[in-house]
Amino acid sequence: MKQILVATDFSNCASNAMEYALELASILHFEICAIHAIHPTEGIDNSIYNAIYIENYYNSKRQALAHWAKNLSDQKEYTQVKVTTLCAVGFLNAVIANHIADHPAELLIMGITGSTGISGIVGSTANMIVSKLKLPTLIVPLESKPSKKPVITLATDFSTELSATDVNILKEVIQAFETDVLHVLNVMDKLDISPAITGERLLKDYFKLVALQFNYISHSSTTDGIMDFVVNNKTDILCVVKHHHNMLYRIFNRSTVNQVMNKSIKAILVLHE
Repeated sequence: MKQILVATDFSNCASNAMEYALELASILHFEICAIHAIHPTEGIDNSIYNAIYIENYYNSKRQALAHWAKNLSDQKEYTQVKVTTLCAVGFLNAVIANHIADHPAELLIMGITGSTGISGIVGSTANMIVSKLKLPTLIVPLESKPSKKPVITLATDFSTELSATDVNILKEVIQAFETDVLHVLNVMDKLDISPAITGERLLKDYFKLVALQFNYISHSSTTDGIMDFVVNNKTDILCVVKHHHNMLYRIFNRSTVNQVMNKSIKAILVLHE
């Protein structure tokens, strides 16, 4: 069965992300794996290593994760969603990478505090994860709840193509929510419209079962332009393509993540080329 991963540090942000994942999994008929990474030095007091103590500490963490996941998923509307847990020692990106090497996942979901600022496992960690793991990642603000029929916007400059994995997950989300229209926001940095013409044709081939509505902004106001569109269009999920040489990559630098999230965006789905 296809799988959604939920990264958790047991914070309110992570709990909100888990609730979002449960709703999405129940619609898509996916299973969920909740993942908690134990820092390599966590539980070691004053550098004194005690094998019995540290193993007890790790077991308490595993039990806490299982209890956390069960407490959130133990609702009648989620009885059909299979939920497993993984608690491992290491850095979060490495723990996730090791897991998906043997258990391919469709989507990673992480939580943030939204309009109150970045906290918890998102921030530099999320920046690193979306850079190192080519896995579609949904970043969910604390205030955000899944909509029964979300407005979805794809922001792009048409400089690259989406990967097959990302096209598939976006298709599945669109079809599961029975979304009628995919809003495409083309970020232009010059007057040449040929990339837009080619890009629009490709998207029409990718997403044949949904109407595409194309919109345009100039690159001189990328962040503000995207956020203004999100607000005015009442977007629930903003999809962006992450690749190092695309100007949209600036959104995921630490200095601009706060700016984007402080404007109360509902959720960001990070896709890859």
